[in-house]
Amino acid sequence: MSHRNPLPCRVAPFAVMFAVMFAGPQFVIGEEASRSEKFNVLFIVSDDLNTDLGCYGHSLVHSPNIDRLARRSVRFERAYCQNPLCNPSRVSFLTGLYSDQTKAVTNTIRFREHLPDVVTLPQMFRNNGYYVARVGKLFHYGVPSQIGTDGYDDPPSWEEVVNPRGIDRESHDRIHSLIPGRFGDTLSWLAIDGDNEEHTDGMVATQAIELLEKNHPAKTKRPFFLGVGFFRPHTPFVAPTKHFDLHPREKIDPLMHDIEDRDGIPLAARFNKSEQENLSRAQRREIIQAYYASISLMDAQVGRLIDALDRLDLTDSTVVVFLSDHGFHLGRHGQWQKMTLFEESARVPLIVHAPQAKGNGRPAAGLVELVDLYPTLAELCGMEAPGHLAGTSLVPLLDDPSRGGKEAALTRTVSRLKPREGDRRVDGFSIRTPRYRYTEWGDGRYGVELYDYERDPEESTNLAGRAEHAETVKRLKLLLTDRKQATSQ
Repeated sequence: MSHRNPLPCRVAPFAVMFAVMFAGPQFVIGEEASRSEKFNVLFIVSDDLNTDLGCYGHSLVHSPNIDRLARRSVRFERAYCQNPLCNPSRVSFLTGLYSDQTKAVTNTIRFREHLPDVVTLPQMFRNNGYYVARVGKLFHYGVPSQIGTDGYDDPPSWEEVVNPRGIDRESHDRIHSLIPGRFGDTLSWLAIDGDNEEHTDGMVATQAIELLEKNHPAKTKRPFFLGVGFFRPHTPFVAPTKHFDLHPREKIDPLMHDIEDRDGIPLAARFNKSEQENLSRAQRREIIQAYYASISLMDAQVGRLIDALDRLDLTDSTVVVFLSDHGFHLGRHGQWQKMTLFEESARVPLIVHAPQAKGNGRPAAGLVELVDLYPTLAELCGMEAPGHLAGTSLVPLLDDPSRGGKEAALTRTVSRLKPREGDRRVDGFSIRTPRYRYTEWGDGRYGVELYDYERDPEESTNLAGRAEHAETVKRLKLLLTDRKQATSQ
């Protein structure tokens, strides 16, 4: 079979990239622990979830099950997506490539049109004899319209798929929305009576547990890779009333931030939609409460999965990964959703439990990227990773979370405004270092940003134009240019 090579230079040849991979040597994590059998993988993805979780220090959000998972895992404090939009981000971490490499930079692009033979993360496990299945949203779905369908799924990645559709999908006539009749691309919410299990996320957990029981390695003699994709807290924020009650409105900070008050923020960095401007304090609290309720609904389903692993005696043989595709502003910086290059949009929760890892139960402060997940899981499960991967394995951090992470994490997006040069869109690229964030819009023609997190963790003052920071800007510009060149090949 012939192969094309869309990733020349700093990656392995395409023939190696897409070769069927066989099991690697026995994997050892730590100095004393080793395994001859393969680890299973439970890969859990939440949708539009920021770090408003108990384990990340939030005092109000009710997330006891994710917190419980974090206590027996390594929680990455500074993990970053490569593109703060559903399809580009998911394609990125499921192929191990940056979105400049996959060409999937919007929600409507199908990555196999550009990389027809790429071996995805689940496909690697399938090639190595695993039972590989997904329940819910792993690759992109249009939410909520495509719930219950395959969405933008990738058939070569899975042996079996399940597409639940719950009461939240059947209640659109009751949903409150800032734009009546529209739900997925604007703020919308509903408190509804009924049990968790009637919601799509509840059905996702139920079906996933059934697959765990049916395909237990003791029965099948095959390890499994199970992708579980929850839809919450993506808008519309629909959840049972009991989850709303966990987050009293009077205790919610309405986040009355206004980006217009920020010092030196470029126009291209301001992505807010017109209907989301000038929200009252009461409206803000109502929306934030609904988002938090959706987190709690999803968190309860994570708990069911963890309980199932324990009940089925799979905990000590299963790698568990919990992450979100990108963050969500929820009023911070005067923004409400995603697709910005501020911390709230680019930073994501990432929790990894690797059996026998010495770092379990400790946080890792080093910078990591979601593209690092693919090589990490390949190493944990003793597989030879494809040559095309852009990330680096997190296994050293799983054994010693105090180790340093990457020099910088790269995130890119497209401005939602329309400051155009002819028909040219305004691309934004940003690098996050341990101390700074440096951002360029349209290669700097539409704005440059520099934030110092040691002195300004809220990213309220853009330092890019100040003479005393000229050397820092120069250094980070070179670093960003190098990263852009490396990830566009």
